[in-house]
Amino acid sequence: MSELNVTATEFQNRAGQYLDEAARSPVVVTRHGRPSRVLLDIVEYERLKRGDTRQAIRPEDLTDEEIAALEDSKMDPRHDHLNALLD
Repeated sequence: MSELNVTATEFQNRAGQYLDEAARSPVVVTRHGRPSRVLLDIVEYERLKRGDTRQAIRPEDLTDEEIAALEDSKMDPRHDHLNALLD
């Protein structure tokens, strides 16, 4: 599936055309020569979202048990070299 690249101005001038085009392939909208947004068909968007299982949790939403578990956790020794990045 090849993507179509259009400038933001071009997209504004012909939004309907690019909405139709997005049903066939992604439309990349650029600003100042750099990709800014991607217009996708809703079926493709929903397919991609199903694969995204990440969830953001705010610290204030953690239970006391979860906070205690985090405080008691230990990093795998194979990653000790990362501690140098904190200095």
